[in-house]
Amino acid sequence: MDDHALFREGLREILEAVEDMGIVGEAGDSSSALALVEETRPDVVLLDVEIPGDEVTETVTRIREISPETQIIILSMYDGPQLLTRLLVAGICGYLLKSVHRHELIAAVRSVHEDPARVVLAVSRHSLAQVKGPPSGVLSSKEQEVLQLAAQALSNGQIARCLGLAEATVKRHMRNIFVKLNAVSRIDAVNKALAASLISPQSRSDGD
Repeated sequence: MDDHALFREGLREILEAVEDMGIVGEAGDSSSALALVEETRPDVVLLDVEIPGDEVTETVTRIREISPETQIIILSMYDGPQLLTRLLVAGICGYLLKSVHRHELIAAVRSVHEDPARVVLAVSRHSLAQVKGPPSGVLSSKEQEVLQLAAQALSNGQIARCLGLAEATVKRHMRNIFVKLNAVSRIDAVNKALAASLISPQSRSDGD
């Protein structure tokens, strides 16, 4: 999803050459992009950070609301930690500079499709080092529910069944929790949430 037709044609050419990938549609602005997502429910969306219309974080949020299992990869010429942090919190699973090679793009699409909890970043080390979650580390009510259950050592599948969610949605919540708390693992996320009183100590399993 990019406002430059020539760039979209290039992406189509690259991805359609891959045997197990296909294109379900293209869009040149955020409004068309949202309508297309609602119609097709794609596995992965490639979204230009400067697509005309709504601000990109708003577009990401709306895509997540419309199709929670769709993975979103941002394509950008801009390499800055502030925007990257905001987009990660909004729910993207990838951020690639437009200077990446063909094989890196294909690998990123395949990676986030195979593992929705994975985050793929192709940015400078400087930007990556400065990426942080919000200082308050505030979690949404649903993220708190997910982490409460994760603290009891439940798997993503078990959490999904408890909350009536798709497992991919639980993985997405876990990814957002990691970003917001700047956590590197489930145990790290639980410990930081406990320290910030975001979850109850009683929710933690005896084995942790």
